[in-house]
Amino acid sequence: MAVWTALTTLAHAQPNANAFDIRVEAPANIRDLLVRHLQLERYRAVTDLEDAELARLMVLADSDVRNLLGTLGYFSPDVQISRSPASTPPAQATTPTILIQVELGEATRTAQADLRFKGDIASSPDADAARQRDSINQNWRLPPGQPFTQDSWDAAKTQALRQLVARRYPAGKISYSLADIDPPAHAATLTLEMDSGPLYRLGELKVSGLERYDPVLVPRLARLNPGDIYDQRKLIEAQQRLAGSGYFDSAYVLVDPDSDPDAAPVTVQVREAKLQKVVLGVGLTTDTGPRASIEHTHNRVPGLDWRAVTKLQLDSKLPLAQTEWTSLPDADNWRWVALARVARMDDNELVTDAQTLRFGRVQIGDRIDRSTYLQYDRATVTASGTASTLDDARLGDGSALSLNYGWTGRYFDSLPFPSRGYGLGFDVGGGTTMGANRQPFVRAVGRWMGIAPLERGRIAMRAEGGAVVVTNDAAMPATQLFRTGGDTTVRGYGLRDIGIALPNGLTGPGHYMAVASAEWQRPILSAGLPTDWESTLFMDAGNVADSAADLQRSIAVGVGAGARWKSPIGPLQIDLAYGVKTQQVRLHVSVGFVF
Repeated sequence: MAVWTALTTLAHAQPNANAFDIRVEAPANIRDLLVRHLQLERYRAVTDLEDAELARLMVLADSDVRNLLGTLGYFSPDVQISRSPASTPPAQATTPTILIQVELGEATRTAQADLRFKGDIASSPDADAARQRDSINQNWRLPPGQPFTQDSWDAAKTQALRQLVARRYPAGKISYSLADIDPPAHAATLTLEMDSGPLYRLGELKVSGLERYDPVLVPRLARLNPGDIYDQRKLIEAQQRLAGSGYFDSAYVLVDPDSDPDAAPVTVQVREAKLQKVVLGVGLTTDTGPRASIEHTHNRVPGLDWRAVTKLQLDSKLPLAQTEWTSLPDADNWRWVALARVARMDDNELVTDAQTLRFGRVQIGDRIDRSTYLQYDRATVTASGTASTLDDARLGDGSALSLNYGWTGRYFDSLPFPSRGYGLGFDVGGGTTMGANRQPFVRAVGRWMGIAPLERGRIAMRAEGGAVVVTNDAAMPATQLFRTGGDTTVRGYGLRDIGIALPNGLTGPGHYMAVASAEWQRPILSAGLPTDWESTLFMDAGNVADSAADLQRSIAVGVGAGARWKSPIGPLQIDLAYGVKTQQVRLHVSVGFVF
């Protein structure tokens, strides 16, 4: 049974200021629609209406009500409009009330939907055109059985047209549409014809706004080649690459649908960033404490045209100074990279002073990153709080030269707040230790993360493993060996707490490492709707050893709960974890999504 409500529209001025009052009896959502949009409302202020004129308005109101109900899919309603009192004697000043009573009846549903195509999408033998037609049909929003309303009909047409013009056919349009309503049957027969027009291919790039940077920069970053089939998603990705490159403050990529379909010019409008900028930063993590940094970027070093980014980080546990120089991308999006870094890491037991020199090439893609480089590492390890160098080579005193290759693939639905997908990557390298006792070595690290949706929330899993194959007496630098524990590895343990237990009571780096984690992330609701906050339950496990067989012994496990916030700078993670091995509770705070 329908729940009926009534609303009386009262005069807001003095008594008898209106010619009549209006009372609507209908379900709440219907009542609100009628009160807002009835044309009868406009005549209430006409105080000299005669009875005959008011009767005419009541007849027009019946048609008005039925038209409004039709937009909601009710084409056979029972509408009763009456007046109380039935007439107003000239000598009296009684304000009449117009009563509108509505019985909705059965809602109209889609009985049949016929989607038709003309233009290239209908005649092309290309399998891609057929797939696009099938996709439009499969995603049609008003299939048989769905309730029909004017809003849902408009939305379905808009969605179908959006899919048509997103790829191949930017000049596509709706050439014919009809919603044939059968009120007695409460059925709607829908017909929609879409004209794709011709297939569009990209032409030359027409760039405006470029003054201080090399003209090859825009086409190499945009990666939109003449002859490519029009794809709106690729245009948006090109725009994002340009805007996120650091060379431009803004970028707009457009194709005119009225241009030549065989070679549609691509208009690229950019606003260049300044040649130099300085960024000051502050941060806090429970691993390393408060942090301050200053970073200087020069987008075009004179005489070289490379970008130079120099950073100084002030941190009680991990201070560093680094400069990284990168060339412009070539036609295949590869860049030359040169890096020099000096860092100190204090993990409360050992202090590692490390120097790194790197030179190679890197390719950063939409999903896949690749790198090849030659790297020199040197590390000097001392006991925390002393100035003497420890003699035990297992602590990581040494230097090495290596040739490396890295590959990372990210297949998440969105970043930096993914809800599903996976990422995987690996780094492999080989080289030799330096010094008097030179020893060859091979180093490999692999990592994986997977995020799968659940009925409520999602499950996030990650795994990482590494190995360094070298003789036990080789002087490998600590930066090439493994220790783990901390905010982003095994929670419940401090930074680099997990390693090799040495006879002197310290924790040293090992040749093998394994880490795994599982986390249940659930949205926190407000009024039944998801907020920017999530709650989590997690379990981490990891170990470091000097042989693969020893990894399964004395595994460090951490369990706990936490919260996530979708902050403007990335995910904020707040976790309270219990280290099963140490029987201690630790708070972990970090910001950002990294893979």
